[in-house]
Amino acid sequence: MIFDTTLRDGEQTPGVSFTPEEKLRIARQLARLGVDVIEAGFPAASPGDLEAVRRIALEVEGPTICALARAKEADIRAAWGAVRYAERPRIHVFIATSDIHLRHKLRLSRDEVLKRAREMVAYAGSLCPDVEFSPEDASRTDPAFLHEVLEAVIDAGAATVNIPDTVGYAIPSEFAALIRGIVEVVPNIDRAVISVHCHDDLGLAVANSLAAVAAGARQVECTVNGLGERAGNAALEEVVMALEVRRDLFGLGTGINTREIVRTSRLVSSISGISVPPNKAIVGDNAFAHESGVHQDGVLKERSTYEIIDPKTVGFTRSELVLGKLSGRHAVREKLREMGYELSDEELERVFARFKELADLKEVSEADLEAIVADELFRPAEIYKLEQVQVVCGDKGIPTATVALRAPDGEVLIDSNHGTGPVDAVYRAINRIVGEEPRLIAFSIKAITGGLDAIGEVSITVESPEVRGENGRPRIFSGQGASTDIVVASAKAYLNALNKLLAAKGGQ
Repeated sequence: MIFDTTLRDGEQTPGVSFTPEEKLRIARQLARLGVDVIEAGFPAASPGDLEAVRRIALEVEGPTICALARAKEADIRAAWGAVRYAERPRIHVFIATSDIHLRHKLRLSRDEVLKRAREMVAYAGSLCPDVEFSPEDASRTDPAFLHEVLEAVIDAGAATVNIPDTVGYAIPSEFAALIRGIVEVVPNIDRAVISVHCHDDLGLAVANSLAAVAAGARQVECTVNGLGERAGNAALEEVVMALEVRRDLFGLGTGINTREIVRTSRLVSSISGISVPPNKAIVGDNAFAHESGVHQDGVLKERSTYEIIDPKTVGFTRSELVLGKLSGRHAVREKLREMGYELSDEELERVFARFKELADLKEVSEADLEAIVADELFRPAEIYKLEQVQVVCGDKGIPTATVALRAPDGEVLIDSNHGTGPVDAVYRAINRIVGEEPRLIAFSIKAITGGLDAIGEVSITVESPEVRGENGRPRIFSGQGASTDIVVASAKAYLNALNKLLAAKGGQ
């Protein structure tokens, strides 16, 4: 079983913050992908997260919809209030069990943790028919105490027990031995599914997950593109395809529709603002690229010489013939449906307008359409809207930009500024209009499609000392923008991040 926690643990990636609408879009794609469980969020964390989980529970069919809760009654009530509308709801209760966490974080004894775990699992079970329990930092917990806790929570009603390698400390042989020990020692383990949740601090999250599966685990908790706290989680696409390709070794498969993997990866990358490295396994741009002449010759003669996966099985396509400037709304809508997007009439109009602009310049490919949909539909509610950008630059001139933004009251505000380059000048002009000066901490550009007329996508990250998180540190906001003009794409990305910042500032 594949338990996807992109919307919960993936959102803990520094710089990533999903709006409820973005969470819903990702959840719908995860349902198309065929995941067994969607961990939709942590409802007790904020009213926004509770509402996002509730909407997913109401509107997304197929997977079990799960909500995370600390071993506290208030958290569990909030989780149940959000997931109770799902066809198959689940509450996921956790409490730390390692002596490090007990001593320095919880300041509780082992007996106190054992009692609370048992009582809170039973309480969750009185509300929800499906309860999962996680002993946080299990890989650094005394095995005898871990076994005692697992036995107690299974007796209390936990149908799934998840073994987290919370800080990515374990190595595969060690983690497999931990799972085997649970199978052999915990007397009632046959009444629960063993799950694993591995972090990638040592680059071993996928390896540890697969070692655990070989040792008896039957649920893997993972995220799309390996998003997550610190170095991230086990990457869903890598776990799934390892089990698929090496079915001869594991004798196991998943219910994942692998042809949706690349589309899901691109959607999450676009919304999160976290680019997929070119050399990323399964979904990277270079995953099926061959530079060496020897490799090229081998692949041309027989693909399996250097490719263990057919690119089409994960959703890569080299099809270029798609739509042209004479195509109408119906053709665009049908193509988008083929790609997995079900748009409202208003959303279609926005996408179609952008499509017609691009179709006047070039043939529009699937990748172009993906970029248009991401740029038009995956932005937060706009506070300021980009109306026009004009730049003057060159090696002998002073880079200067004039920007027109539509303000919340409908007035169009225009200002100009200069900078070290055209993008810097655009950002300075936007700052003058908006009255904000966030610090730019990351900026990246990539071509989504090929050729000189390619659509370029810009991803940026900014922070503002005026907007701080619960830890007191400045919050980070990501933004994305796409256009055949990279300066326009840069302006869209910056304004996308600024709108998120302004929305957060208004909510404080």
